[in-house]
Amino acid sequence: MKFLTATDRYIFRLVMLPLLATLAIAASLLLLDKMLTLFDFVAAEGGPVSVVWRMLANLMPEYLSLGIPIGLLLGILLAFRKLATSSELDIFRAVGMSYFRLLRVPFLLAIALAAVNFAIVGFVQPSARYLYEELRFELRSGAFGAKVRVGEFNNVGKNLTVRIDESRNNGNALSGMFVYAQGNKGQSIAVTAEKGQFLRTDDPDTILLRLEKGTLVHDAPNYKSPRVLSFTSHDVPIPLPQIESFRSRGGKDREYLITELVQIGNDTQRPQLDRDSAWANFHFRLVEVAMMLLLPLLALALAIPPKRSTSALGVFLSIVMVVTYHKINEYAESVGAMGIVDPVIALWAPFVLFAALIIWMYHVIAHVPGGQPIGALEVFATKAGKWFKKLFRWGRKSRLATIGMSVPQEGS
Repeated sequence: MKFLTATDRYIFRLVMLPLLATLAIAASLLLLDKMLTLFDFVAAEGGPVSVVWRMLANLMPEYLSLGIPIGLLLGILLAFRKLATSSELDIFRAVGMSYFRLLRVPFLLAIALAAVNFAIVGFVQPSARYLYEELRFELRSGAFGAKVRVGEFNNVGKNLTVRIDESRNNGNALSGMFVYAQGNKGQSIAVTAEKGQFLRTDDPDTILLRLEKGTLVHDAPNYKSPRVLSFTSHDVPIPLPQIESFRSRGGKDREYLITELVQIGNDTQRPQLDRDSAWANFHFRLVEVAMMLLLPLLALALAIPPKRSTSALGVFLSIVMVVTYHKINEYAESVGAMGIVDPVIALWAPFVLFAALIIWMYHVIAHVPGGQPIGALEVFATKAGKWFKKLFRWGRKSRLATIGMSVPQEGS
């Protein structure tokens, strides 16, 4: 007998379509929202557009770690909701297949995706997060080139100020140039030019500013009057400022690999606060992954609406429960990191309560005849819907009556 029957393959197809669609939509929305912010940030810092794509690529693991659990939950929930509303689920039950048997494929998917998510949050996401922060630092420090903003006075070197009125051809054609340099002994040079261009030199720490058709004014304390010189072409060497090295990986807990968190937590030479912070982040990642193994039970419990009903309350409630649990874990991590509560208790106590709630909901839907774990909420939602419909109809009739009274009768 094959391990996966035709029924299992059928359920697999039903689950995968909404799972992949939800994952793609969630990741796309998060990336698009962040993309606009990154474009503004990179443009303001004077960096190349290609940096935006590199930064978004480093954000992808973090978004996947959030999107995979939600995609798995909605994939299973929508698949079983379709089976329930089309009465196919009743047929499976009638031929002797239990709910737990029908969850064979969803559990296999949950285990596989939990392993993928563990690899992401444990090893991929910390490195990607560090690379993202490094790119931000390089943009701010000018590591991608001299940051010269058009229409502003820019300090591009020691005692050197440059202003550019207009930039064309991706910065290769500059016009309306002004350069002011001051020496250590009170000497100063002021230059205006019609055109200019930045050029590379053999020295990586120096760039060359070539000016064309301009005037140079040289002044010094021992000069009776400044010297004025008109030129056709004049080169100004600009020493680049030293760029500070970025910090090593691990400046934040989310940048440590999960194996490094264990080492820090067991290092008795470190301060207790650092050890608590490491253990809190370690258990935060574990409970987020472990929660995925409960999602098939939660999805089934919320997927089946009451008989002769197409209510989608379970879909809304499932997202609320998962997001709320994630926020509780974030708060518990901060409490555990501060040493207020032991990180094990702070993170695993909510998990145990969440697991108990899910198991109870599954027991009600699977083993209680006619059981509905959110039956009270369904009744309340149904009554609230009817009340709003009546209120809407009453308001509409009132508006029509008012309009009818205000319209003059024919022949009046």
